[in-house]
Amino acid sequence: MSLDAVIIEPQSSHKATVIWLHGLGDSGDGFAPIVPEINLPAELGVKFIFPHAPIQPVTINGGMAMRSWYDIKSLDLDKRADEQGVQQSAAAVQQLIDAEIDNGIAPSNIILAGFSQGGVVSLYLAPRLPYQLAGVMALSTYMCEPAKLKLEKQQASLNVFMAHGSFDDVVPTGAGKAAYQTLLELGYDVSWQEYPMAHQVCLEEIKAIRAWLVSRLN
Repeated sequence: MSLDAVIIEPQSSHKATVIWLHGLGDSGDGFAPIVPEINLPAELGVKFIFPHAPIQPVTINGGMAMRSWYDIKSLDLDKRADEQGVQQSAAAVQQLIDAEIDNGIAPSNIILAGFSQGGVVSLYLAPRLPYQLAGVMALSTYMCEPAKLKLEKQQASLNVFMAHGSFDDVVPTGAGKAAYQTLLELGYDVSWQEYPMAHQVCLEEIKAIRAWLVSRLN
């Protein structure tokens, strides 16, 4: 599976890449407008890639076909993420990362980011990669098969930025905190930010994202 994407080229020579995965029913176009809001320093040379998830039926939405990184068969959090679908999307995203590496960008200059479903894929993939990324940004999200991560992880250390809305009625805050706790227990360098918002992104969060990206890509 190869992924089409919205690509925003850097304002100077290409030195780093952020690959940002959208949520259920959205597309790569959904988060692309955040780039000017984040307003990274031009000298960082950051290229943004916003892939489009494949269109597939989603069980909880009556089998309606929409952009989705994996099927959701149940709203129960321990069964919400279809592991096989997550694995397929993770493999497709890894192809994007590998292409950036082949293009001369070191893994230590690549960030994997995701919102909601996209965050699930990001948290699944990054610890299992054979190389260490600059970091993972996991927004308003949760974890697929957290119990398996201890056995399947290939990265001993990883920097993870997590943010969640305290009024999120789509992905409960507790689900995000459980993922955060799992990462902490594995010894990962993970931070938790909580904002008085629903299942969305807010201005204060964007400022925190900018500061984190600058710190990881400098």
